[in-house]
Amino acid sequence: MTDLAAVKAALRTQAVETPSWAYGNSGTRFKVFAQAGVPRTPWEKVDDAAQVHAVTGVAPTVALHIPWDEVDDYAALARHAEDRGLRLGAINSNTFQDDDYRLGSICHPDAAVRRKAVGHLLECVDIMDATGSNDLKLWFADGTNYPGQDDIRGRQDRLGEGLAEVYERLGEGQRMLLEYKLFEPAFYTTDVPDWGTAYAHCLKLGPKARVVVDTGHHAPGTNIEFIVATLLREERLGGFDFNSRFYADDDLMVGAADPFQLFRIMYEVVRGGGLTSGVAFMLDQCHNIEAKIPAIIRSVMNVQEATAKALLTDREALAAAQVSGDVLEANAVLMDAYNTDVRPLLREVREEMGLDPDPLAAYRRSGWAEKIAAERVGGQQAGWGA
Repeated sequence: MTDLAAVKAALRTQAVETPSWAYGNSGTRFKVFAQAGVPRTPWEKVDDAAQVHAVTGVAPTVALHIPWDEVDDYAALARHAEDRGLRLGAINSNTFQDDDYRLGSICHPDAAVRRKAVGHLLECVDIMDATGSNDLKLWFADGTNYPGQDDIRGRQDRLGEGLAEVYERLGEGQRMLLEYKLFEPAFYTTDVPDWGTAYAHCLKLGPKARVVVDTGHHAPGTNIEFIVATLLREERLGGFDFNSRFYADDDLMVGAADPFQLFRIMYEVVRGGGLTSGVAFMLDQCHNIEAKIPAIIRSVMNVQEATAKALLTDREALAAAQVSGDVLEANAVLMDAYNTDVRPLLREVREEMGLDPDPLAAYRRSGWAEKIAAERVGGQQAGWGA
C-alpha cells in the first residue's frame, strides 16, 4: 500500500527549475511573434520566474543562458533572485551562435576556434562561482553535414580534450551536465548524438560529470524511461530538460504530446531514487504562440501530476505481479496509477503549503500580466528574431 503522507511530503519538496529563455520571445526559423510584457533584461526574467514560484511553490531556481543573460555583475543578479525568493540555477553555455562555430566549437578542426569555445565554457564556470550555481549545462551543435567533411574519431578526441579542461576547472560541489541531441543542426554526424556517447565521455571525465536527458532529443519510438533507469542505476543521471515533441525537437510544453511517457519516466525516477539523489528537473521549452508565464506554470503542474501518479504506484503489488509472471496484473497496477486523478491530491498539498490550490487562477488574479504589459514598454525584448 502507498503511504499517502510520504507522497505528500515528496511532492512538497519537489523542485522544478525554469529556464530564463522561456520567458522571452521565441519561434520558428520563419517567424517570432512578440508578446506584450516580455522581459527585456535578465533581471526582468528573474522577476517573472519569481511569479511562477510564488503560485506553485516548487520552482525555486531559474537557469541562465550565457550570453543571452549576460550582465555586468552576476553576484548582484544572484542577490536580486534571492530578494525574490529564488536562486540562480544551471548556467547554460552557448557555442552555437557565433560565425566562428560554423564547423563546430570544441570539435572544430581549427585549434584557435576550439580555444575560443573552451574559453567561453571556462567563463561560464566563473559565472557559477559568482552566482553560487552548482551546474554547468553543456549542449553542442557540433557535427558534420557530409561524409568526409571531417574526421569522426578526431572530433571525439577534440571533444574529450575540451571537456577535460573544463572539468578540471570545476570547484567543490560543482557539476558538468552533458546534454545530447540526435541531430540538428548537423545532419550527417552529431558529435554528441545519444546518451551512450554522453555517458562514455562522462565516465572518462569523472564523478562530477553527469548526463542530461532532454525528452525531445530522441528518435521516434526511443524508450526514454529505459535510458533514465540505466543512468540512475549507474549514478550518472544529472538532470532533465523537460519538453514534448510530436515530430522532432519541438520544445512544446512538457506532458502536452504524451503524458503517459512523462509518467513512465517519472516512475523510473521514483523507482531509482532520483527524487532524492540530486537529479535536476529543468524545463527547456519555447512558448511561441502561448502566453509565457501561464505556460510555464502549466508545465510545472504537468510535472507535478506525473510525479504524483508515479509516487502513488503500488510498488509492492507491482513487484509481486512481476515476480509471479502475471503480465496483465503488472501492467494493470501501473495503469491504475496513471489513470488516477491526482488533481485533488495536489490541491490539498498546495493548501497545506499555504498556496492557492489553483496556481493558474492565482496568477491571473495577481495582475502581473497586466502590470508587465503596461510597464515593459520600449527597449529590446529578450528572445531571438526571425
